Amino acid sequence: MHKHSYITIVLGVLLVALSVMFLFRSSVASPSGIIGLALIWIGWKRNRAALVILGHACIVVGAYLIAWGLYLLPQSSPTLTGILLRPLFWGIFCLFGGICSIFHGFCHCMATFRTKG
Repeated sequence: MHKHSYITIVLGVLLVALSVMFLFRSSVASPSGIIGLALIWIGWKRNRAALVILGHACIVVGAYLIAWGLYLLPQSSPTLTGILLRPLFWGIFCLFGGICSIFHGFCHCMATFRTKG
């Protein structure tokens, strides 16, 4: 029997909630809802292969967001909201999150995480 990763589940629920909020407020379909659902499933099942696949998907999405953010860079403003609301920031965040996810999929703590009983 595996333990559940409640932090991963909460992060997934937050991503799904943000995706639904963006869908209703600005009619924008965000891939963060799919990533959030994947995080909920990974947090519940603790599946290493799914974690590695999610990491690769995050790297692809991050590369797309970085390219989009570089395209929009001349129109950006150097304010805090101008940085945090642009795809370049979230692309870098997603890229490094994907790398972290892949490394964590091969981590010793994921390979031997079992409960007694």
